[in-house]
Amino acid sequence: MAQGEKPRAAWRIGTEHEKLVYSARDHHAPSYDEPGGIRDLLLALKEFGWEEIAEGGKVIALSGSDGAVSLEPAGQLELSGAPLENLHQTCAETGRHLAQVKQVGDRFGIGFLGLGMWPDKRRDELPIMPKGRYDIMLRHMPRVGSMGLDMMLRTCTIQTNLDYSSEADMAQKFRVSLALQPLATALFANSPFTEGKPNGFLSYRSHIWSDTDPARTGMLPFVFEDGFGYERYVDYMLDVPMYFVYRDGKYIDAAGQSFRDFMAGKLPALPGEKPHLSDWTDHLSTAFPEVRLKSFLEMRGADGGPWNRICALPALWVGLLYDQTALDAAWDLVKDWDMAGREALRSAVPKLGLDAPLPGGGSLRDIAAEVLAIARSGLNARGALNEAGDNESGFLGPLDDVVASGKVPAQVLLDKFHGEWGGDISRVYEESF
Repeated sequence: MAQGEKPRAAWRIGTEHEKLVYSARDHHAPSYDEPGGIRDLLLALKEFGWEEIAEGGKVIALSGSDGAVSLEPAGQLELSGAPLENLHQTCAETGRHLAQVKQVGDRFGIGFLGLGMWPDKRRDELPIMPKGRYDIMLRHMPRVGSMGLDMMLRTCTIQTNLDYSSEADMAQKFRVSLALQPLATALFANSPFTEGKPNGFLSYRSHIWSDTDPARTGMLPFVFEDGFGYERYVDYMLDVPMYFVYRDGKYIDAAGQSFRDFMAGKLPALPGEKPHLSDWTDHLSTAFPEVRLKSFLEMRGADGGPWNRICALPALWVGLLYDQTALDAAWDLVKDWDMAGREALRSAVPKLGLDAPLPGGGSLRDIAAEVLAIARSGLNARGALNEAGDNESGFLGPLDDVVASGKVPAQVLLDKFHGEWGGDISRVYEESF
């Protein structure tokens, strides 16, 4: 984690986004092996210069100059973008990727849906991708929570990955992004349907995390304690139960076992062996708090969405976290919140969105415009211009629209469902991405 520290000039922006993949013919989720399915989609993307990554003789991901294309458990397609200098590059990368998948998708009769959750599919209607770690997780999830399988099979997210310059900088960014993660969840809330009907939530994807696996999720109260730093996060991760160990191209089931035991050579799954650094790196990726620390920080609170909102998420966090004046202003806004209030806000936001109550009174709606103004000031201060002379603040436009209208994306979809769609959930596919 200390080796992840970078001077400001070397800070980069990483953006990850997932899409639901469906057959244009009947809206089913394509399996890996079927003609024109997920395997064929990946292989066809190679014509754009991507190189395949295989597991067990099957292509399961692609790598290239724009990062990596990978598969979530039920075939959700993810771009894990390259580390880029500014948001203009981020949005160009996103545009290239979506143009590529649309071109290939049109050939195979495949469409892509920018939502936080499958709007109409049961778990048993969804395929499973041939990745060894997913087999282990699918077995383990029902042991520790009621909705882990929904998380794996039915959800999609957008995520932003950002750098820090020091342990103190990491701690301040972690605290600000963790405290304001519920606002991001509200602004991007986009999963109001389950199995064809309204589910009573605006971000059901966010609600799913409330009972996925309490040992590896949540708001991490210790982050706000005095003295928080790398060592405290490592202590947390040592207590997060393991999923697997990767050896000789295979995943060994270590679900529920202790990394502390592994360090002592007492892991039941691999008696006598001690971990490699790669095992620790793998383990860091198996915790799912609202913000995650590796050698950079990951903001994980947003539902999947269409193209313009993919660019808006990194704009929000870059604006808040990559300018010190903005970061200080954001911290001043949230520093007096108590932990009980933060937890209550996190619990309320999946259902209430911008109406979720703030610690100390009022609602998220009362601070949303102020937070966007702070983010805009941070982006203006960066002065990163495109060829037309525009800075990065324009990427906040979709979030300005949400705040101005007072309706988060899920509420717009619900209005259509109850109005022009006449209760026909299949109309959501016309929204595409």
